[in-house]
Amino acid sequence: MITIEKLREFGADVDDGLSRCLNKADLYIYLVCKLTEDKTLYLLEQQLVRKEFDGAFETAHSLKGVYANLSLTPLTGPVTDITELLRNRTNTEYTELMDKLKTEFERLCEL
Repeated sequence: MITIEKLREFGADVDDGLSRCLNKADLYIYLVCKLTEDKTLYLLEQQLVRKEFDGAFETAHSLKGVYANLSLTPLTGPVTDITELLRNRTNTEYTELMDKLKTEFERLCEL
């Protein structure tokens, strides 16, 4: 079960995340839990494999917003890197960044 303490150990900026949720811990935890059910990360991976960079940019940008608004720092870093590469239409190997992002997402889901 996800708790505030576990989110702190995960590396989330819980105080910032809580402030965005009117300091309501139950709302913050609810939103983080809903995020663990989201499959958008896997859509991004598929788009990158197919080199659908326009769609991948939109997906990555959306994820970046969600992760940043919840102050999930371990997720925000790699998805920001991916978003900026895609913003510049960089045709590069995204595997390493996606692996880091997926690892952090799985770590969050295991809380």
